[in-house]
Amino acid sequence: MDRRIPASLAERRRWVVAPDQTDHPPGEMVLYWMHNAVRGHENPALDAAMWLAHENGLPLLVYHGLSEKYPYASDRHHAFILQGARDVQRELEAKGITYAFHLERQGHRGPHLRDLCRRAAVLVSEEMPVAPIACWVERLRSLVTTPIMLVDTTCVVPSLSIPTVPTRAFEFRSLIQDALADRLERPYEELPADVQPAEFTGPLGFESIDLQDVQLADLISRCKIDHSVGPVADTPGGTRAGYARWDRFRETSLSKYSERRNDADDPLGVSRLSGHLHYGMVSPFRIAREAAALGAGKYVDELVVWREMVFRFCLEHVEDLDTMAALPQWARESLVEHADDPREEVLDWESLARGKSSQSLWNLAQQSLLQHGELHNNLRMTWGKAFLAMTSKPCQALAQCIDLNHRYAIDGRSPISYSGILWCFGQFDRPFKPEQPVYGTVRSRSVDQHERRLDVPRFAQWVNRPIAATLPRVAIVGAGLGGLTAARTLSDHGLEVHVFEKSRGVGGRMATRRGESGVGFDHGAQYFTVRDDRFARYVRSWISQGLVAPWMQPIVELQPGGQVGKEKCGTPRYVGVPGMNAIAKHLAADVNVHLQTTVESLKRVGERWQLKVADPSGLSPDDSLKGEWNNEFDCVIVNCPPEQAASLLAGHSGIAATARQVEMLPCWSVMVRGEGLPELGFSGAFINEGPLSWIARNDEKPGRGAEDGSASAWVMHASADWSQQHLEQSPEWVGSQLLAAMQEATGHRFARVVECQAHRWRYANPVSPLETDCLWDATTGLGACGDWCGGPRIEGAFLSGMAMAGAVLRQATIDRAAASPGKLVDATTPKRTADAV
Repeated sequence: MDRRIPASLAERRRWVVAPDQTDHPPGEMVLYWMHNAVRGHENPALDAAMWLAHENGLPLLVYHGLSEKYPYASDRHHAFILQGARDVQRELEAKGITYAFHLERQGHRGPHLRDLCRRAAVLVSEEMPVAPIACWVERLRSLVTTPIMLVDTTCVVPSLSIPTVPTRAFEFRSLIQDALADRLERPYEELPADVQPAEFTGPLGFESIDLQDVQLADLISRCKIDHSVGPVADTPGGTRAGYARWDRFRETSLSKYSERRNDADDPLGVSRLSGHLHYGMVSPFRIAREAAALGAGKYVDELVVWREMVFRFCLEHVEDLDTMAALPQWARESLVEHADDPREEVLDWESLARGKSSQSLWNLAQQSLLQHGELHNNLRMTWGKAFLAMTSKPCQALAQCIDLNHRYAIDGRSPISYSGILWCFGQFDRPFKPEQPVYGTVRSRSVDQHERRLDVPRFAQWVNRPIAATLPRVAIVGAGLGGLTAARTLSDHGLEVHVFEKSRGVGGRMATRRGESGVGFDHGAQYFTVRDDRFARYVRSWISQGLVAPWMQPIVELQPGGQVGKEKCGTPRYVGVPGMNAIAKHLAADVNVHLQTTVESLKRVGERWQLKVADPSGLSPDDSLKGEWNNEFDCVIVNCPPEQAASLLAGHSGIAATARQVEMLPCWSVMVRGEGLPELGFSGAFINEGPLSWIARNDEKPGRGAEDGSASAWVMHASADWSQQHLEQSPEWVGSQLLAAMQEATGHRFARVVECQAHRWRYANPVSPLETDCLWDATTGLGACGDWCGGPRIEGAFLSGMAMAGAVLRQATIDRAAASPGKLVDATTPKRTADAV
């Protein structure tokens, strides 16, 4: 099939399934699956596909899909990739090449690549030896009989031409130096002008998106991905943005690269192209040629030697990259030997992700990743080394380092990312003696020493620059879990956020009330479950911090007459410690929350919003927000039950009508502490008949406990029907009725009731939650979130708040101007020279 293919392409291609290894029938087209060479020029995979199509008389189809399921899928990565796809779509259409883009999202899911591959005569794609691409290629191989060709579009010196796998830069440099010099001196070999395949006009099986005329923010909102990682206005994706950044660097800083490249407080001394190179939005061949032509030997060395050495390494170790098996034996053995060495601090994932260590420079480095998606490579090495001293085991250190790098860095998941990460743990390096605590013979790198080499205020100025030229000031009405999640996410991205809560505490239905004796009752949400990975990673951190614990005591279903049914143990349950509101308090700790402050209405003032505060007692006397109409906000998010949300939003946005469609059911809750109730054999029970729907012994939950052994604390929830029928009854009457119902349901009664209180949750559970995670009106800057959007559970409220924050961040960043970094923009700004590392 490719006997006459040009030598410049032949040296780069690898048949995963060769044509003579399969009985695949003739196909409709040559299919090019684009993923990490998102460009229409100097693209050997595209050229190989064009050649095959031309030689075999077939049309060419370029398929570019963006999945929801790639590791660490988020608004940040999606936005960057979509911006790149928009550029390449325009570039390929100008060349008359059919380009089909599919975005996996609600209502648009399916195995479209597999289906197209089965129809193709041959599949051409790019060599990318990291997950998930390598795994998807193997999966395709098992599902289709189509010949599959992979082409190296990344390396100046084709990786397949290097017979060994060196792990030291000087060894790799000596292997490729002659071939590299030859390739740097000649232009990219273009295909003959007459190699122009026909356009593919057959059915696709999906809707191809015209990315030129859509709102990327709206598209991303429909994807089931992590909305808590905001896009980066400063680093948009795409060929045009990539080359614009390269042109600026080449003209202003390339000549001084060797002197400036190690200084993290001089961020414009490096090209900052790693994200564009990862996705192939710019040609590494062109960048290397132009740098070499200007005599920038050190830049070429860093661009080619390290990137391509690691690419070759990943080809051999793709299955081990996320494990200790990717490290040399000496490093593994040394780290394991020192695994139990004491650490000064051991941090959970959330604390690490938010930059909450005791080391100020490390925190700045992590904040640079979180807010801006980038970290200067020299400082990233120090950042990565620190994980060994901040986690309990080397394997956990590697896992956390990979997670935070890939989750937040725009170049995350690329081979070059693995080079920096694995170097921190001993790969591509040598042993260092004498051995040190924690690190053993793996080279250590002190954060404190690095801090002394930097102009830290200058670096902090760079890190603390806004994530976009203009950022909205955000008001959130309601301090339930959804509102607090949105507030925390926006605050962590550098936005000014104020939360207004009418109650004395935060948490909404994740409430814990102190009884007359001081005993706590979870009288709202009783527990929560975890189904979504986006929520699970926070829950794991909260367990590490002691904020959450699994509730392991028996939960049953009570049959009529007090008969205990089968234990309900299919799904793990979790509770906050020492009360359900512990999670809400934790989220609110770093947020501006104004308690006992009721927002009555909104008023439009020009392009901004004012809130009318009915009871500003929660505001301090010198609070700038104090007053009947407080200061102005650009966005207002309402985290209230739908009826209250609709009332606030009415007349201002069409989302008020959507909120009003959601019906909420009430729930009476009774808290009782009494003596003499015998052991019932369970800590919680679902009841399907009578006034009650649920009873639970509160003092047997983790982290609780009665003040004395003679009394037990119970919470009862009435059924929705009973609560609706008796909605306006007095708390005293409700308490007596549900106490009697508990006696009837269990067959037992308290010998003495010490205290009994009832609380009415007028808006407890949605009848039919909306199918969207939140409501957002981009025109007015108004939004609403809560468990009536994302789902009637604590997890649903959390994900709704995350989605709400994502909507605000997308509007502020995608296709918006970046903030000016001030004097740091000027590459000639004088600074002291940092010591070489």
